[in-house]
Amino acid sequence: MKRALVSVSDKTGLVDFVKGLQELGWEIIATGGTQKLLENSGVRTIGISEVTGFPEICDGRVKTLHPKVHGGILARRDVPEHMATLKENGIQTIELVCVNLYPFKQTIAKPDVTMEDAIENIDIGGPSMVRSAAKNWRDVNIVCDPADYDTVLEELRRDGWTSDETRLKLSAKAYTHTAEYDMMIAAYMRRQAGLNEKLFLEYDLRQGLRYGENPHQEARFYSSLEPVPFSLASGEQLQGKELSYNNIQDANAALNIVRDFEEPFCVALKHMNPCGAAVGRTIEEAWQAAYEADKVSIYGGIVAVNRELTAEVAMGMKPIFLEIVIAPSFSAEALEILSSKKNLRVMKVDMTRTSDPVPQYISVNGGMLAQQLDTQVETVTPQMCVTKVKPDAAVMADLDFGWKIVKHVKSNAIAVVKDGHTIGVGAGQTNRVGSAEIALEEAKAAGFTEGLVLASDGFLPFGDTVELASRYGVTAIVQPGGSIRDEESISKADELGITMLFTGVRHFKH
Repeated sequence: MKRALVSVSDKTGLVDFVKGLQELGWEIIATGGTQKLLENSGVRTIGISEVTGFPEICDGRVKTLHPKVHGGILARRDVPEHMATLKENGIQTIELVCVNLYPFKQTIAKPDVTMEDAIENIDIGGPSMVRSAAKNWRDVNIVCDPADYDTVLEELRRDGWTSDETRLKLSAKAYTHTAEYDMMIAAYMRRQAGLNEKLFLEYDLRQGLRYGENPHQEARFYSSLEPVPFSLASGEQLQGKELSYNNIQDANAALNIVRDFEEPFCVALKHMNPCGAAVGRTIEEAWQAAYEADKVSIYGGIVAVNRELTAEVAMGMKPIFLEIVIAPSFSAEALEILSSKKNLRVMKVDMTRTSDPVPQYISVNGGMLAQQLDTQVETVTPQMCVTKVKPDAAVMADLDFGWKIVKHVKSNAIAVVKDGHTIGVGAGQTNRVGSAEIALEEAKAAGFTEGLVLASDGFLPFGDTVELASRYGVTAIVQPGGSIRDEESISKADELGITMLFTGVRHFKH
């Protein structure tokens, strides 16, 4: 008679699974709470102490760590010496181990968890049984995931035993189960000990991608285990083609920009840089201003808004070729309008604001960079002014808006804004004057030549950018300051009658 050893924390679907085994003539060995559940459900079981001949001790810390358990699991059935040893020692084989582990993850997630609570939820016997069964997968089924119950039962009913392919997959999943478990414990204990020379990351495959940045590059999209706001990985795709690698990169950049605005806001983005962005009294106003900021670059781009996307906005988007539209929600009418664009990817993304730090990881050849995502937002205030000319309220609003936008432009970064929307963006040039010239030329081409506000992500150490800005009609500049030559740019601004504000914070984006 075949034997199954059952000891689980997650009891989802367990009773039906074990009843199915018992109907096939299997004996069921069980421990503690698992045995109680099964017996109360009408399943006959053998207690683990009956198998080992030894009681559970140390408050249940020791119950399955015994030769009569691990011998029955690990013995190779094709090795006569192994089987003779079992017979000599009165050990019966165990053909199936159904184990999942103590809820360590759920325990440490509790806000009031103590280290003592966490330690008591570190499973010892469970991982040992899982690893033993996984090692001997040719002879033993190891079932850790309730999702596998039906597959195992189906094969046992049909063929009397599971296939080699199924047992190998179960073994691989079992080692993944223990690896993830040990990683959580190690990460927790290292935090308690103040150790940081190791980085443990865990992500699940969300989808395979057709290719990466270019067709010859293989790519996949992984998501963190826990859903987080402003994340495409935990968003819901409502319609459209499968996301591409570049789509995901661009959409992530758009969401990071949206995160910084509380008022109705819309951003159009291309190649991870904003090409049009605006605030408005309503989301319709914000959309229209963002679109008009650069009607050319938006073609083939991504648009994100921080309010429900309405039918009016959807109608404005309908004639334009867009890759993705992102919003926290969509009206039924808006979805109906957008549904006519079959290839358009429509993404619903949670935009709940939290103060939790957001980790950011960037791979480099042979390594990984880790930092906190730059979610800091400064409000630009009149007290930051360092020049003789002081800004009025309308200029202050544009200075604050420009400062929020330039943070998300590839450095060296310049954003030129007016009346709450971008009119020129200069990104990623090797010198700041070059970025300024690109942004200012865009503004000029759009017909904006006076009363402009310029924002720079880094300090302006010389007067050249200030002088260039003045020629294009800039009357106010916001920058971090902090150069040993700040006085040169301040003096040039005073000479040209330009307001200049120093935020004291740098926002490089590489």
